[in-house]
Amino acid sequence: MLETIKQQLMNFPVSDCIPDADSAAVAAAVLLILHGNPDNPWLILTERAKHLNNHAGEVAFPGGMWDQDDGDLLGTALRETQEEIGLPASQVKVLGMLPNESPQHRNIRVTPFVGWVESPLRLRPDCSEIASVFDLPLTVLTELNRYEYFELGKAAVQLPYIDYQGYKIWGFTLKVMVDMLNITMGAQIKLRYPSRQQLEKLGYKG
Repeated sequence: MLETIKQQLMNFPVSDCIPDADSAAVAAAVLLILHGNPDNPWLILTERAKHLNNHAGEVAFPGGMWDQDDGDLLGTALRETQEEIGLPASQVKVLGMLPNESPQHRNIRVTPFVGWVESPLRLRPDCSEIASVFDLPLTVLTELNRYEYFELGKAAVQLPYIDYQGYKIWGFTLKVMVDMLNITMGAQIKLRYPSRQQLEKLGYKG
């Protein structure tokens, strides 16, 4: 599985992504970290601390907003990963860069990078930002019967999610993982998402 992902990600090489003056304030990057058995790799996910202002208590990738000291957006993803879960950038073999995405309820542009890390890992999560860290087997995402929908807001807008060991995985995080599998593995996972207009009725201006 890992070898197929690596081969397909060669079509999405890492480039020097440096935000320009107009986009610097809304530029961010995250890191999809694969490790474990190459035939059935795991993906490292975090549960954000519940006191944070944005996405409190949600499942997310390590990552965050760009800082000019990062140099480029890959530097952002690697720096934030080390700060959040204690994984040194030197241990990450970067495999590719996925098309950037905009979370539907925030006006930011996030560039996802994919990397491989040799096991065993010794992570040191920052408890001021991260409530927990867990591994998600990629094969879980290919089990179509796991996908469910929940209602968001009074307008009953439905969003897809997966429940894995008590973690609710949805939103931007779920979409990026599914997009990666569709791109690299031809997984053909098709999920329903609300339109931008439906979200705006709920007050989301992403």
